[in-house]
Amino acid sequence: MKALDTVMFPLTAAPTALAPEFVTMLPAPAHPTAETPPTADAVSSAPTLTLLDRDHAILAFNQRVLDWAQRPEVPLIERLRYLCIVSANLDEFFEVRAAPHLIAASLGEAKGNETVASFERLAESAHTLVATQYALYNDALMPAFSEHGVRIISHGERNPAQRKWVHDYFEREVRPLLIPVGLDPSHPFPQVANKSLNFIVRLGGKDAFGRENPIAILKVPRVLPRLIRMPAKVSGGKTLFVALSSIVRAHLSSMFPGREVGDFSQFRVTRHSDLAVDEEDVKNLRTALRQGLEHRHYGQAVRLEVSASCAESLASFLLAQFNLPPQSLYRVHGPVNLARLTQLIDLLDAPQFGVLRFAPYKASFPITLSPGQSFFDRLQRGDVLIHQPFESFDGVLAFLREAVLDPQVLAIKQTIYRTGADSALMDLLREAVRRGKEVTVVVELKARFDEEANINWAEMLESIGAQVVYGVVGLKTHAKMLLVTRREGKQMRRYGHLSTGNYNPRTAALYTDISHLTADPLLTADMEALFVHLASQSRLPKLHRVWLAPFDLHRNLVLQIDALGAAAERGETTRIVAKMNALTDEALVRALVQAGQKGVKIDLIVRGACTLPAQVPGLTDNIRVRSVIGRFLEHSRVFYFRSGPDESLYLSSADWMNRNMMRRIELAWPVTDPGLRQRLIDECLVAYLHDGQDAWDLGADGVYRRVHGDTHAGEEGASRSIEAHGAQTALMGRYASRGLGRGTN
Repeated sequence: MKALDTVMFPLTAAPTALAPEFVTMLPAPAHPTAETPPTADAVSSAPTLTLLDRDHAILAFNQRVLDWAQRPEVPLIERLRYLCIVSANLDEFFEVRAAPHLIAASLGEAKGNETVASFERLAESAHTLVATQYALYNDALMPAFSEHGVRIISHGERNPAQRKWVHDYFEREVRPLLIPVGLDPSHPFPQVANKSLNFIVRLGGKDAFGRENPIAILKVPRVLPRLIRMPAKVSGGKTLFVALSSIVRAHLSSMFPGREVGDFSQFRVTRHSDLAVDEEDVKNLRTALRQGLEHRHYGQAVRLEVSASCAESLASFLLAQFNLPPQSLYRVHGPVNLARLTQLIDLLDAPQFGVLRFAPYKASFPITLSPGQSFFDRLQRGDVLIHQPFESFDGVLAFLREAVLDPQVLAIKQTIYRTGADSALMDLLREAVRRGKEVTVVVELKARFDEEANINWAEMLESIGAQVVYGVVGLKTHAKMLLVTRREGKQMRRYGHLSTGNYNPRTAALYTDISHLTADPLLTADMEALFVHLASQSRLPKLHRVWLAPFDLHRNLVLQIDALGAAAERGETTRIVAKMNALTDEALVRALVQAGQKGVKIDLIVRGACTLPAQVPGLTDNIRVRSVIGRFLEHSRVFYFRSGPDESLYLSSADWMNRNMMRRIELAWPVTDPGLRQRLIDECLVAYLHDGQDAWDLGADGVYRRVHGDTHAGEEGASRSIEAHGAQTALMGRYASRGLGRGTN
């Protein structure tokens, strides 16, 4: 892997240093005000181009993730993990994206983005993806686990000793928590929580009062584990598990004494779960969100999953109860919640199963830092980049820890979007308050599915005296910033941390992100101004380096793209390489298409949804789109622009989506140090353009195809190492060799 250092190459023959006072902005025509989208005229004059559907693009992304579960060379436990990731992603897709299509279908809508046709197309794609998942689970993964002595055994496979153990477990742990509900006029269909496990049962005979109420519902509490490991005394030397659904199923008859149990099925309903709170109409956002969380589990039903053997009459009954059309019914050959099989991954913790996992990877301590060295001394000499997870997030925690313990640090300001329920970072902020420092925390309460954790953190910090604010009404604060103010002699000096990712130590080991530590006075002054704006709602001063959404980030990106198009028309060599998680903003898509038509060479590295159709003859010939799916989740946002010898590179918290540009507080900031900029070009852009293992290229037909070999091999910088192993694996090797003898996480 050391050879990687010699094959990584610059996009320019010699990096161009940018003056520290400013960041090069290529000449651009006059633009309209922020209130008027700058691309209105440009979009109207663009050639006719049909954009790709966003929701289909999300499902296509999950198909690419599922490919990892299908690869025989991937360790078995990791294949199961990817299968579970796809199931969790599908859950979120239905919870957030499905309702508009379902409503449109119920109303017979024929025009617009959500119609009867869009609902039917999405249902067909989702059914295909789910069928592929369960075929893989049943025909490949479970047989492979069985070869290693790992099995989830059904009631019919259990021997008498195992059945007795299961019976005892049921009587001791499960039965006390179950209450079956027989349906009649005084016992209507019960509220069924989002994604919970339930059973529907058809009963024969009469109840205790001589009435025929043939349908009963049995809700299975969430507090019970979905998989239980059987003890060694009944496992016969194997590693055997029993599913909770199988335990309940085997004892259904005992739950209805005096009745005959006929048809039955497990079922699970997915509900729309995107919280909608009118911030303009509430007095206390935190209280309103907490109240909304109480109702999230009972939103509009959007999907119904049942066992493949579920009787048609029971399935129809459930569809009617949840007011769902037949396309929303998913018959599955296995557990109705594959995502919960992550418990199996956690339970296979014995040493002999180590070979079924990826080889452990320990991130190196940041290579440009020395353990024990003062961050403040180091940053006075220049900025520091941390490429996570190849380098450890511990570097960021160490920076904050030094700030907390340093008596000369007077104030700490930080944004919180996602930190997790158990956070060392939040403990450090609590300690900073205890030590008498001024701590200001901007907590985004509306971080989807992290609302409750963030509310709890906000209340804790407020209770000990921190200043907690919730950003700007109507906007999510998605920017990631940490600002430290330190007294040095007779002056105050600021030190900052900006990131493309969240302050979450767990995901920092799983996501690729860039952390940027700096003492740049102009950049940290922009950060200070933004914190004041978020806390006081005061008017922002003119920022020196930062592009800020919803004010000028979108406009500046469009202007930068337009300027490159103009330069290409003048015959200059131009280049755009942009890495992000999603590209769905129509104005940016149109600007890129026009720039490509004028001669700009454009490469887009988009992990997830992309609505720009690439390589369409006569329209997007100069635009290539690729998605890289690897061991780690690609999450860094890096935007590179070049015209002739002039180049600029920005890091950002924002994807190129309308919500990020118009309804969020987002940042993009320049990397002005030539060496650091070149490092980002090499590691975040060039390596991924030459990935021959984990990359997928988008074709003119709108279909992604996995590459086999370096599709950019004819260009300067082709690397056999990256081609053969993929960018992430090559970077792991690079940092492992550089980090030898240094601190690890």
